[in-house]
Amino acid sequence: MNASHGIERIPTPKPQLNKIQITKLFKDAYHSPLLLIKSLRRLKSIASGSETNKRCMEASGAVEFLASFIVSNIDNNDSATSAEDEALSILHDLHVSEAGLKILLGFKNGEFIESLTRVMQKGIYESRVYALFLLKSMSEVAEPVQLFHIRTELFMEFQLQTLVQLCPWGRNRIKAVSVGAVSILIELLLECKERKPCEVMLVLLESLCQCAEGRAELLRHGAGLAIVSKKILRVSTMANDRAVRILLSVSRFSATPSVVQEMLKIGVVAKLCFMLQVDSGNKAKEKAREILKLHARVWRDSPCIPNNLISSYPTYV
Repeated sequence: MNASHGIERIPTPKPQLNKIQITKLFKDAYHSPLLLIKSLRRLKSIASGSETNKRCMEASGAVEFLASFIVSNIDNNDSATSAEDEALSILHDLHVSEAGLKILLGFKNGEFIESLTRVMQKGIYESRVYALFLLKSMSEVAEPVQLFHIRTELFMEFQLQTLVQLCPWGRNRIKAVSVGAVSILIELLLECKERKPCEVMLVLLESLCQCAEGRAELLRHGAGLAIVSKKILRVSTMANDRAVRILLSVSRFSATPSVVQEMLKIGVVAKLCFMLQVDSGNKAKEKAREILKLHARVWRDSPCIPNNLISSYPTYV
């Protein structure tokens, strides 16, 4: 009404969040089963509101509260499962600070870590991925002594087991991409030197790159194309095949001019030419040849390809 007279109402600012409000939600969740899910959902809504809200929640003890709840309910009956999943989701949404991650590392003498590994074995899809992300973040800030409790090799095994079960099919593939599976696999590939884990990671990454969302995430990561190319001829014939399949998917469906130039500059094209000169597996070699033909007009005469490799470049029409 007033707007027609040139008067614009200024909305009343929302009252600032404070620790008292947060701790009341903690108490409600602790003392009233009827208010438990309602309190957790309210906390989730607050966490999604702003970065300021996240930091206020953490300063109010949200990390300890949620971790305690997860540890206490991990082996309870199904009635507690949805609340446990909600609590883990909130922890993920909080983007816990380094100090908070260090609290989780030592929480109840490692019981929280054990709870996360059990979630990764038997939890629902989203919770398993949230647990995976939390463990990875915790491992990045851990002291050497604390890493002993995480048992790095077992941690990698859990990551791969979780992703193997979640990635391969239909909607799960897109869902896995949306929660960061591509980035996780790239980071794991950067660190991995063992044959079998590398093969599994490349199989998973190839599966995710069959969808446009997966390819976009691969290209968005600064080391995506480079690490896939690097693993060619360094792991096994199977790894060669999967890595080249990834590059073929990108070359067919996501090859913008900048991507084509990046593949040339970081040595992907030279590696593909080298594959044609050595024993890299017949299937992988055919795919490498196909990729080189797809963008031959841009790559064929580039000075980025060493003279000893350019002779291997396939002819094209």
